[in-house]
Amino acid sequence: MNRSPIYHVPVLPDKSIDGLNIRPGGIYVDATFGGGGHSVEILKRLGKKGKLYGFDQDEDAEKNILPDNQFTFVRSNFRYLAHFMDWYHVDEIDGLLADLGVSSHHFDDETRGFSFRFEADLDMRMNKRAGKTAAEIINAYSEEALGNLFYLYGELRNARAIAKAIIRTRRDRKIQTTQDLSDILKPFFRREKEKKYLAQVFQSLRIEVNEEMDALKEMLQQAGQLLKPKGRLVVITYHSLEDRLVKNFFKTGNFEGKIKQDFYGNIHSPFKVINNKVIVPDKEEIERNLRSRSAKLRIAEKK
Repeated sequence: MNRSPIYHVPVLPDKSIDGLNIRPGGIYVDATFGGGGHSVEILKRLGKKGKLYGFDQDEDAEKNILPDNQFTFVRSNFRYLAHFMDWYHVDEIDGLLADLGVSSHHFDDETRGFSFRFEADLDMRMNKRAGKTAAEIINAYSEEALGNLFYLYGELRNARAIAKAIIRTRRDRKIQTTQDLSDILKPFFRREKEKKYLAQVFQSLRIEVNEEMDALKEMLQQAGQLLKPKGRLVVITYHSLEDRLVKNFFKTGNFEGKIKQDFYGNIHSPFKVINNKVIVPDKEEIERNLRSRSAKLRIAEKK
């Protein structure tokens, strides 16, 4: 069977697919289809009665749709998982895989504004058809809102000072491009740390633009409800904010990590954590795929 070319190398492909514990006749969801790398591997393990749904809100991902009658592409944010499963008359699923964050394709596309490496409009929308752009946020949010954004999502200690500088600049002119923003930010960071901190600012804007934290919470809750008993949730995270949400949800069934115990001290959770120790890529994979450097794999099973 001919496969559509993928536009980035999948992260932890073997360990993540193994983590799904695929049943040949099961129904599975690749919540972050992207280039289709993980979906290809899932389809290899499905039998003739198996079914795979791939979600992606980015129109670029449609170029990678797999020519397989067991695969259905859903052009949507994964936060609408339950809605589309209902649309396709799917009441239960056997497993879901989500590779969070941004693909190398997005960082390497000079026109999308995800990276400070290229001068482009500050867009950062995964779905180019809807939502606020990064430029609209930078030019409209209050100083307090920007400061909170950089502190919470970028984990920057000087978030307030950065917000103040942005407000001061935009009084004279609109901040429209990645270069406009980078020029404001560079005085705040020592040259040897410049790329790291620029990445944190851009990350915080991307998370806000795409409402990534809210979407992740909604998807996890819906996935938990759709999963059959013994069904698997497999999630690859890249930064501490999303990893903390996933870890707490798998362990306790809530995002705050509030532990509920019975009389005997047993933790009440709808899930059984499969890997108590987080799985990370080995040295060889990191050398092949730099995107995997910060990846963490967590696996949970529905009780």
